[in-house]
Amino acid sequence: MEEKLRELSEAIAAARPAAVEGVKIALGELTLVVPASEIVGLVTLLRDDPKFGFVSLIDVCGVDYPEREKRFDVVYHLLSPTKNVRIRLKVMTDEVTPVPSITGVLEGADWFEREAYDLYGILFT
Repeated sequence: MEEKLRELSEAIAAARPAAVEGVKIALGELTLVVPASEIVGLVTLLRDDPKFGFVSLIDVCGVDYPEREKRFDVVYHLLSPTKNVRIRLKVMTDEVTPVPSITGVLEGADWFEREAYDLYGILFT
């Protein structure tokens, strides 16, 4: 499984190099760290490119690290039903910098983004 996830991360980085700042594979899960400016383009690629097929949004949530300058992580969990694999995307932000909304790509993100705003004050465009 780890080999499959490593190959997936390499394919994503090759397709959109500016969108992958970091990669972590742990406990059978792939996490990519993504700059906020790249999140919409990356989610669009992951949804539309048949070699990825991440058409299902599982959730979007926030994590607060008050000691960091960019104190919030916005965490996206996506599922590719055709590949039977999940991916986690993390975007870091602060209290005043909005993260681009992915609702234009995956409409179901609307509720999750509003919840992250209500619970943490994370801003979305």
